[in-house]
Amino acid sequence: MKINRKGFTLAELLIVVAIIAVLVAVAIPIFGSQLEKSREAADLANVRAAYAKVLTEANMGIYNEPVTVKLKQKQYDWQSADVITIGGISHSVKDGDTENWIGIPGANGECQISFDQKRGTKFVWSGDVSSTSNSYNMSEDFFNVLKDSGCLDLVKDNSNFEFDSGTDSKTYVPKIKDLIGVNSLLQTGTWAYLGSGIDEKKRYLFWTSLDINAKGEKAIAAGTEIPILIQRGDGKYYVSQSKVASRNGKYMAIADHLSPKGYQDIIAAGDGYTYNTLSEAYAAYEKKLENDYKDLPK
Repeated sequence: MKINRKGFTLAELLIVVAIIAVLVAVAIPIFGSQLEKSREAADLANVRAAYAKVLTEANMGIYNEPVTVKLKQKQYDWQSADVITIGGISHSVKDGDTENWIGIPGANGECQISFDQKRGTKFVWSGDVSSTSNSYNMSEDFFNVLKDSGCLDLVKDNSNFEFDSGTDSKTYVPKIKDLIGVNSLLQTGTWAYLGSGIDEKKRYLFWTSLDINAKGEKAIAAGTEIPILIQRGDGKYYVSQSKVASRNGKYMAIADHLSPKGYQDIIAAGDGYTYNTLSEAYAAYEKKLENDYKDLPK
């Protein structure tokens, strides 16, 4: 009897390995995201149980010390939903602190549930603010880079300047890029410093995680709407959207040429919230990117 000893060729094995690698690369982020959402679901279940206990005791006229629930989640802020509701109290991170809801959950955090006879139930959340799903420097002030580069001094009398990361100009942008930290958001995607050299409240940093100057399959056409994170010169943050613009066919810019009012219009067209920290703004940006711009090349 003739035995067939034919096996796979090296090329076939390499193709199989490549396919497995692609599948693993796709599956790991999805699995990680679902795992974090399951941790959040467990946290919410535990907090709701503690809330029921506190409310039951309050109805009996018993006002004990706050009940503390240790959190299982590993990331800063909620990943599973924009609005969290417990016992009829709804809250979004965009709302900031209220009488009934203080703080934002994070890794190694906890929630303290208490009852006040005047204000009702209060939830106090805590956790590691650096536990965002990235390794970026969340304490960075983007305008320090602009100031240290000396470029701001060069436009201090200019009412509407623009420094685009995609430009091939050797005058300003290289000086800025040389000072960008290793863990800075500005090391990724596309950015632009825009606005007034005179008034910091009219000065802006626009950033998107998308490389709008990419070529081939990841190319983004002029006129495409993209999500952006904005820092204003006075330290306030916003999340909005803009449209990619071509600069004479040489490179793509994060927005079209804007007037001072145009910057305000872009902020006003966003989610309507002002963020006090980069962490909060970045978390909102990530959700916007995931929920509203799934079809854009990442």
